[in-house]
Amino acid sequence: MPLHVPPAPAPALRSVRTALGSPTAVREARTPSLRDTPGPLTAELPLPVHVLDRITPAGTSATRLAGWRFLIRCHERAVAAADTRLTPDGWAFSHFFEGPYVTATERALRQAETMQGSYQPRLLSVPELYMLTLWLHGDFAADGTKGHLAATDLLVPLAPAPPGIAAHRPHRVAELLPVLTNRLAPAATPLLGSPA
Repeated sequence: MPLHVPPAPAPALRSVRTALGSPTAVREARTPSLRDTPGPLTAELPLPVHVLDRITPAGTSATRLAGWRFLIRCHERAVAAADTRLTPDGWAFSHFFEGPYVTATERALRQAETMQGSYQPRLLSVPELYMLTLWLHGDFAADGTKGHLAATDLLVPLAPAPPGIAAHRPHRVAELLPVLTNRLAPAATPLLGSPA
């Protein structure tokens, strides 16, 4: 399937390139891969990072754009990632990082390229579950910074996924949201003085 990667804001990309070109920023990054990798480092595959703050009882969800993430590549392999965030002065570099979500994102993107259909890739974070998914949005011409989860969109949980949710298995939003709703539902607590 063709993935239609949305264009990142130019200032976000510029801020990551500036950080990559700064020996101080790379040296002080807590990513051994950036410090130890010989060869040119490039910022590629910009993905908007949306956050799922809540799921309503109807199952629809509210998301908000939290930033843009770039995979940092060296010789055709992702070695780290860079996040940007929106500040009062515009898009700015936030930090470099490495770890399982970098390789899981790269794997999920390769997996998505073999699927039927056309999608716009995004990342969706569910902070309450410590969960990150590749969000394959069906409206590939949409503005990557806006939009809501459509029932037919696909979510691919990245490893490590929460217990009971299979990593790298695509789920339709309509199938996965009820599972997330049950996980996020507040536990019933007895009132003080009431029989348990």
